[in-house]
Amino acid sequence: MQSKVLLIYTGGTIGMNRNPRTGALEPFDFEQLLQNVPELKQFDMQIDTYQFVPPIDSSDMSPQRWTDLSHVIADRYDLYDGFVVLHGTDTMAFTASAMSYMLENLTKPVIFTGSQLPIGQLRTDGKENLITSIEIAAAKDDDGHALVPEVGIYFDSHLLRGNRTTKQSAEEFNAFESFNYPHLVEAGVNMVYHRERMLKPDWDKPMTPHFRLDNNVIIFSLFPGVREDLIRHIIHTPNLKAIVMRTFGSGNAPQSPWLLKALKEGTQNGKVIVNISQCLQGAVEMGRYDTGYHLQEAGVVSGYDSTVESAVAKLMFLQSHYDDPVKVRELMNRSIRGEITV
Repeated sequence: MQSKVLLIYTGGTIGMNRNPRTGALEPFDFEQLLQNVPELKQFDMQIDTYQFVPPIDSSDMSPQRWTDLSHVIADRYDLYDGFVVLHGTDTMAFTASAMSYMLENLTKPVIFTGSQLPIGQLRTDGKENLITSIEIAAAKDDDGHALVPEVGIYFDSHLLRGNRTTKQSAEEFNAFESFNYPHLVEAGVNMVYHRERMLKPDWDKPMTPHFRLDNNVIIFSLFPGVREDLIRHIIHTPNLKAIVMRTFGSGNAPQSPWLLKALKEGTQNGKVIVNISQCLQGAVEMGRYDTGYHLQEAGVVSGYDSTVESAVAKLMFLQSHYDDPVKVRELMNRSIRGEITV
């Protein structure tokens, strides 16, 4: 039976033209994008398309758009073997992380890709990214199961787990990396699928979509000289439910009594404070140094080796399902979609 893939265009550089008057990149019609990739006609599969109108600059991505995207996939889930989402690179890791939580027990590929150069430009990276993403989205094993039953980001010959990925460069074609988890697929002369690294869904159960998110969360980074009044202002913000706190090294923070006291006040007032390292590689180990241990005493929970993008999306997801901060803290310390190594 012929494979069917749905190509979803949300926006992004891949589908832009340069305005000859201003020199700025502007979105063009999705049909024009497809005309720039005649190679798609060589696929022995059905490729259908869905376009967000108007296209979304990835800087304008929001939880509401994530809900819209999860609806698009859920409503058509039984009709297709896989999905390819064209998305701007700036917030792609946030969106891919959100989709990993919103599409529970995913049994089909949802592959995010895009490009650093518009697809109409001669040196574009968009063609290879798009073509290989479609191939991965349609790939099945001998039992008819998807080879990649999870949300991934494909860029520059690598497929990465979506909720493990961070944008690492605004200049290089190798724009993304999953620093704390190995690549899922290597696309060279041959396609190498590392199936032992993939998530293992329950093939006998349906995919369960979720459409609610609670964005009462904020990110702040610690730095030498951080001010007490500003930190206290953040921690005591009304309606704020969770904080992603970017700390030093393996999860360390200044041992200022005021900081530890403020964090403890926050957790006692029901706020979930998650410790994420500012380092791109490595994990938070709060028992390793005295400074991390004191954070633990203040009620701060470890984010382990999570990315900031994944931690934010996971908190939005969990907060929309659980009112109890104790339950949210518990689940932040568990891997629910392969997002952390515990």
